[in-house]
Amino acid sequence: MEKIIEGKAFVLGDNVDTDQIIPAEYLSYNPSIKSERKMFGRYALSGVPKETSGLPDGGIPFVDMSDENNCQSEYSIIIAGKNFGCGSSREHAPLALAEAGVKAVVANFYARIFFRNSVNGGYLVPLETDEEIYKSVKTGDIVKIDIEQSTLTNTADGKVYKLKPLGDVAEIIEAGGLFEYAKKFTIYNLKFDI
Repeated sequence: MEKIIEGKAFVLGDNVDTDQIIPAEYLSYNPSIKSERKMFGRYALSGVPKETSGLPDGGIPFVDMSDENNCQSEYSIIIAGKNFGCGSSREHAPLALAEAGVKAVVANFYARIFFRNSVNGGYLVPLETDEEIYKSVKTGDIVKIDIEQSTLTNTADGKVYKLKPLGDVAEIIEAGGLFEYAKKFTIYNLKFDI
């Protein structure tokens, strides 16, 4: 996990659900096949209604669909409000964001299953804040997250926002997900005599 994450912000509001993050129609792709896995990135956030995307012109796609080979977004940090990742428990939601190039999501709070899927898969860094950052940062602003200091800085105006520390999940994210973390400590390599 990078200690400093810097990039363009994509701003969303409250209650962004997993069907908006990756609509069910795109779940037919197989994430274990590399050429299909990247398609999750292509369709990440394609279910978000344009009028709620936080952009003054009614919205732009998260991934530029004009190039059929493009599966990466220019936005690497998502800033949202409350209850990010609500809805179904699909693990594909944080995977889709990671495949699109998202490194971190900052929200007021998450649906628990989205948070756990993000951490367990090692897909992205889910950060929380008590501040309503999504109301002041604009889509396209360059922001810098300092993981160790638990801050987000908007480089457009220099304003610094306080984030909650990652706590114990930092080690799992750092390891690359729950399975890699378990391997590190040989949790699942234990042999039992029956």
